Amino acid sequence: MVRVLLVVFVLLLTACGGGGSGDGSQTAPGPQPSPAPSGPSAAELEAASKLLNRTTFGPSYAQIESAAEQGASAWLESQLALPPSLHEPVVRRYLQEYGYDIGAQPPPGTFRRFAFWEQALTAPDQLRQLVAYALTQIFVVSDNVDDIFINPLGLSSYYDTLLTHAFGNYRDLLRAVTLHPVMGIYLSHVNNARSNPAANTFPDENYAREVMQLFSIGLFELNPDGTPRLDGAGAPIPTYDNADIRAFAAIFTGLSYGPDQPGGVSFFGNPLPVLHVPMEMFDAFHEPGAKTLLNGFVVPAGQTGSEDIEDAIDNLFNHPNVGPFIGKQLIQRLVTSNPSPAYVARVTAVFNGDGSTPRGDMRALLRAVLLDPEAEAGIKLREPFLRYVAMNRGLNARSGDGTFPGLGYVGQFLTQQNVLSAPSVFNFYLPVFSPAGEVADAGLVAPEFQITNASTIVGVTNLLAYALFGDVSIDTPDGFTTIGLDLLDYEALADDPGALLDRIDLVFFAGAMDAGTRQVILDAIQPLAADAAVQTRLALYLALSSPAYAVLGGA
Repeated sequence: MVRVLLVVFVLLLTACGGGGSGDGSQTAPGPQPSPAPSGPSAAELEAASKLLNRTTFGPSYAQIESAAEQGASAWLESQLALPPSLHEPVVRRYLQEYGYDIGAQPPPGTFRRFAFWEQALTAPDQLRQLVAYALTQIFVVSDNVDDIFINPLGLSSYYDTLLTHAFGNYRDLLRAVTLHPVMGIYLSHVNNARSNPAANTFPDENYAREVMQLFSIGLFELNPDGTPRLDGAGAPIPTYDNADIRAFAAIFTGLSYGPDQPGGVSFFGNPLPVLHVPMEMFDAFHEPGAKTLLNGFVVPAGQTGSEDIEDAIDNLFNHPNVGPFIGKQLIQRLVTSNPSPAYVARVTAVFNGDGSTPRGDMRALLRAVLLDPEAEAGIKLREPFLRYVAMNRGLNARSGDGTFPGLGYVGQFLTQQNVLSAPSVFNFYLPVFSPAGEVADAGLVAPEFQITNASTIVGVTNLLAYALFGDVSIDTPDGFTTIGLDLLDYEALADDPGALLDRIDLVFFAGAMDAGTRQVILDAIQPLAADAAVQTRLALYLALSSPAYAVLGGA
């Protein structure tokens, strides 16, 4: 099956010109139902579905219709205008409802998962929710650390930090991530004290290294189009060295947990993690003296620790690598694995500020990423976890009482993914991963193939069967409400198998289901015409487990 997915991926890449020609060419759409005379056309519905499959956790048919009526630009602007649907208030609601005293006992870490599923399935600001999810795969933290796992306020607060700044400015995002105590634990710069040569202790270098390598500038200098800059010998030029790491490590000293409530007491070295308020600076534990950062920038002596951090954030933010490094990764997460250098250059120019927007403006950056001429034909593999979330959204997941206390442990076991549960700071997969064979031979990448293997492919198909043929689509704790799929809209079309497949094709394939896949499904479901429920479930199971569905996009 992995081989089949690679073949589909390569065929679509070939059809779209590899890294993207941006010529706007399109193949003929598959069969579609005739639209209502006053409603959107089939082409408008397909375009809206393609947009929403890239910019939400997965659309429903009603959401596709609404987006088609608005048009791509208007829909995007309406999403950019929505305030964030935050996760921490949802966690606190569940904690209160189920009688947990935050101050008296560690609340269960699973409650932050409840908040994710509730907002992923119901929040109106779907673009913001998806962008925050994409940012979790760049600014990685994980509940694999015990102190983080048992504290749902911490991870929900961290997710809210990404939500809040997803449509703000990249500089503010980088600063907020730097000061978040979850990141402080994960990359060990909380309670990071100044040097004490007598005790042979020196500042921890972990965050200093990763804030450069992963969160801002990368390992090597880049041209604005994302290609590497080369020295006179044709070798890539490193962006930083060990001296830079040590200097940034000195910057990120003196930070410790803030108080657990307004007016509360805080002190450096506090061993009890408070993970839902920003870390505070304790200057007595901050490394004094001047510090030379990237490109010879000197942080002067005599400043407070907070002033040093502000200068360091500015130094990173203004580095010329940030636009292509972060911009390309957002293109990969939202649109296509292999954007052309010209696409990356256009996005970089917007990040750098074009006169109408300031440097680092995330709204402008997202417009550039999502509305670029190459975006229409972009190709990427759907990661297993997002296929699971999209199934629940596209098939109208419902609960008995309107809440969504999803654990997601079954999905995590079968897809080997869950939000904020990456195995390392390098995420579930690398943006430069290339599977051996045609993709690697062509000099292209397909990051999601790093976790697409025999285990996760079988896991996804088993997960589909678990959801479609059982009563539960997301596992919940005993005694909590049941979450399941509402397939009545699809079952209502089952007496016309062609119409049923048209609906599945539009919602999940954006009208791009190939004729072979369609015929296989038709042949399988037509003998089941007497049982609409079974026929519908089998059609959905075959469609959503097909290689054609696993690859998102294409002309």
